[in-house]
Amino acid sequence: MAPTAAPSPLLVDLLERSRALGFLGPGELETHIAHARSFLALIPHGAAVVDLGSGGGLPGFVIADERPDVSIVLMDAMEKRIAFLRDCVRAAEWGERVGVELGRAEVLAHRSDLRGRFDVVVVRSFGPPSATAECGVGFLRAGGTILVSEPRDRRDRWPAQGLATLGLTPGALVESEHAAIQPLALTGAVSDRFPRKIGVPVKKPLFDTH
Repeated sequence: MAPTAAPSPLLVDLLERSRALGFLGPGELETHIAHARSFLALIPHGAAVVDLGSGGGLPGFVIADERPDVSIVLMDAMEKRIAFLRDCVRAAEWGERVGVELGRAEVLAHRSDLRGRFDVVVVRSFGPPSATAECGVGFLRAGGTILVSEPRDRRDRWPAQGLATLGLTPGALVESEHAAIQPLALTGAVSDRFPRKIGVPVKKPLFDTH
C-alpha cells in the first residue's frame, strides 16, 4: 500500500475514534497512517505479528486492515486501551487473525502460547532501546525480527554488543519520507530469563544509549 493511497473508510473511522479518546498523538490522521504504512513492506507474507504497546491502534490497525495475509496480536498494559482495541477488532470483523492481549510485555513474553511464536514484533512507541529489545525478543521465533520506529535525529541507539546479549543483531536503518525503521534480527538464542521481571528492563538496562 502506497503511503499516499486513500485509506479505507473503516480504518479512518477506527482511528478517528482513537483520536477522540485521546489515544493518538498530535498530527494529521494521514501522517499517522503514512508512518504506520512504513512497516508494511518490511513484514513478510503470511507473518505472525505482535504490535508491542499498541495503544490507540498504530501501527496495528493499519497492518490488520491493509495486510490481510498476516495475523497480528495487539498488546497493551492499560485496560482502557485494551477495551477500545477489542471493540474495534469486533467492529472491523477481522476475525481470528487479529487478537488482543492485556498485560505487561515482561509477563506476556513468558506465556507458553505467546513466547517464540511470532515472526515480527512492531514497535511504534514503547520505551528506551534496551527495554524495547528485551521486552520484544521473547515473542520472536528463530529468524524473527523486531521493527522499531526511530527518531530521525538519533543514531547509534542499538549497540551490537549489547543486543548480542539478547541474541539480536541490528540491521541497516530503513528510512523513507514518513519514517525510519530499525530492524533487529534474532540470530542467536534467547535466554529464558529474558525479559526480566516487570520494571527491571527499564530500571536496569542491559545496555546504555548515549
